[in-house]
Amino acid sequence: MAPEQDLPRTVLPIPDREHQGLTTFDAKDPDTHYPPIQPLRPPAGAPNVLVVLLDDVGFGASSAFGGPVHTPTAERLAAQGLKYNRFHTTALCSPTRAALLSGRNHHSVGFGAITEMATSAPGNNSLRPNTCAPLAEVLKLNGYATAQFGKCHEVPVWETSPVGPFNSWPSGGGGFEYFYGFIGGETNQYQPALYEGTTPVEPDRSPEEGYHLTEDLSRKALRWVRQQKSLTPDKPFFVYWAPGATHAPHHVPAEWADKYKGKFDQGWDQLRLETLERKKRLGVVPPDTLLTERHGEIPAWDEIADDMKPVLVRQMEVYAGFLEHVDHHLGQLVDGLADLEILDNTLIYYILGDNGASAEGSLQGTFNEMITLQGFGHLETADYLRERIDQFGGVEAYNHYAVGWAHAMCTPYQWTKQVASHFGGTRNGTIVHWPAGIQAKGELRSQFHHVIDLAATVLEAAGLPQPLFVNGVQQKPLEGVSMRYSFNEKDAAERHETQYFEMIGNRGIYHKGWTAVTRHLTPWKTGAVQLPAFDDDVWELYDTNSDWSQARDLAQEQPAKLKELQRLWLIEATKYNVLPLDDRFAERANATLAGRPQLAKGKRQLLFGGMGRLSEGSIIDYKNASHAITAELEVPAKGADGVIVAVGGSIGGWALYAKAGQLRYAYNFFGLTTTIVEGQPIPPGRHQVRVEFAYDGNGIAKGGGLSLYLDGNKVGEGRIEQTEPFVFTADETLDIGFESGSSVTSDYSSNRFSGEVNWVQIDVGEDANDLDHILNHQERLKIAMALH
Repeated sequence: MAPEQDLPRTVLPIPDREHQGLTTFDAKDPDTHYPPIQPLRPPAGAPNVLVVLLDDVGFGASSAFGGPVHTPTAERLAAQGLKYNRFHTTALCSPTRAALLSGRNHHSVGFGAITEMATSAPGNNSLRPNTCAPLAEVLKLNGYATAQFGKCHEVPVWETSPVGPFNSWPSGGGGFEYFYGFIGGETNQYQPALYEGTTPVEPDRSPEEGYHLTEDLSRKALRWVRQQKSLTPDKPFFVYWAPGATHAPHHVPAEWADKYKGKFDQGWDQLRLETLERKKRLGVVPPDTLLTERHGEIPAWDEIADDMKPVLVRQMEVYAGFLEHVDHHLGQLVDGLADLEILDNTLIYYILGDNGASAEGSLQGTFNEMITLQGFGHLETADYLRERIDQFGGVEAYNHYAVGWAHAMCTPYQWTKQVASHFGGTRNGTIVHWPAGIQAKGELRSQFHHVIDLAATVLEAAGLPQPLFVNGVQQKPLEGVSMRYSFNEKDAAERHETQYFEMIGNRGIYHKGWTAVTRHLTPWKTGAVQLPAFDDDVWELYDTNSDWSQARDLAQEQPAKLKELQRLWLIEATKYNVLPLDDRFAERANATLAGRPQLAKGKRQLLFGGMGRLSEGSIIDYKNASHAITAELEVPAKGADGVIVAVGGSIGGWALYAKAGQLRYAYNFFGLTTTIVEGQPIPPGRHQVRVEFAYDGNGIAKGGGLSLYLDGNKVGEGRIEQTEPFVFTADETLDIGFESGSSVTSDYSSNRFSGEVNWVQIDVGEDANDLDHILNHQERLKIAMALH
């Protein structure tokens, strides 16, 4: 192979060159000569690349940007690198990730919203076109080693099951040679649903033994880097490290949360004032920056009942501990790079959030986010939350903080995650560290940039061209611009002058310092919310050249300028597949109406023993309907014991199991109550067991009678007073013959069946109310949005 500088790299894979010259008959002939085989490498001097993307961290959180949460790794990297205070995301997780990994706008690669909202429209189908090869693939085909650790939420929902296809998985078609992490929007930090490549794996320790996902991801990434550099030290790597932190559930050991005891007693209103003052002192916002007003829907701290304030304060302490915890474990990875003496020539992007802070935890916060997301927030009374104040952040919780804290974490801006119109949803502090390529130390950069600019920057830093063809397919140009021009020129004119924003109708346009924006929906409002027509949305106009925080609306004063920018938004939206605008919830949650494939459909599904890690989207919909679960068992002579089939976990789900030989069924309602129905002993041999649920009907989340059968004979009955209407959890799954993750109930002694489960069949009764199912897809989708 030719020297790396001489290789033609615009066509990938680089075409093999056939030998030109004399072919001898005998290899011993002195005229026999072939050049030695050279392994593929990028151009000399190409840096290692580490991209760090945190989850749901607003501009007002990290101490590196004046926030109240101590993030020493961010501060350390910033002191030896650059801070970008006008870096932007898309306002929602999977769209930001798709844009980052492709170098194109999120609608250009089919990610107008999360995968659960996919339609057949090109801008929203969750299918990255093969004309937009991911950055990891381009780097791999140029000789980089590639690995991803953590969250992947770019897999279409109908491709997340164990049968794939795996084209959209990181180590399938995503360009990463190695993947260790989870698929979806969130996971339990203590008991995550992990994959290595495309194979499900379990954590190497239990929560009681000190397991936490963030620490695991740090250890795994450093182990991979050490191995790679040990065996191929001349080969640079591209590592994408995207932990689940700080997305809900806010899981962190208590000692990390306890560091912040008393730090938030002043409440969110005063915290915003303090944060803005720190930002001004640091210089990350101009001295004349105004604090935007708190929105009327968010209660003032002084209006909060005194008996609720300690609970709300603890929510923020837990969140702060969670953020410092992930920053600490990133520091362990950075220390490892320094020990290997490769830190100086590693280009690090540390992006503090894939969107603004999340306001999806309700106005009072929640101990189990699934309760509030499914419309049962009234069950979490003040007494209920106070009783659990010491459990927030622990294994028992699935917690999320109140909207007021999320708004404070986006200081000084308006709004939060999901709201793509305003900087509170899209502006994320970003740190770039590369001593070998950046002369400046500890400086600020204020050029406007967007997450789509990262890919172009990495390619330029590596000395690589944008490819014209990848795997035989002609490529669309990257839509971002390289940021490298700004690395060593503090006052360089910005090159990313125009950027549209859109997320489920929230939309805006940035052009040369001006922004025109309109908010279409509010992220924390659930239920039957009547959205306005798009033409009725009220637009705002801001000159951010002089109004850093979008605090002074100039729409009434300068209607011509507003009209100009509205027209520009429409032009950009047309160019990048944003149209048609789509704020539908019910239709987009229903696969048939949305026009996307559906993995499981119909009224009957047959599954086999050993199958597991089946997401709720991989099984037919039996909720809010009468249904039956039948299983065929091989019971050993020692007797039946353990899980036959289970769905969900400690915060909600059900399990059919045996205890000391006796057939049992448990229904866990949001972790609040667990109903157990007992049957009779199951003798050794082959048997069929069955649970029948007779739904009360007349709406969703109703109760019903439950009967247990052994070989066709009723052996037990009881009643479930109320059921969960939509999803049990975001990540726990259906497993046959065992139970992964957390346990639905502590009643069984083993999470694995003592014998064999041959098969399980799910049948949904013909009296299921299909109309109710369609109408309630709207609520399912709002839950999915909050979870991702």
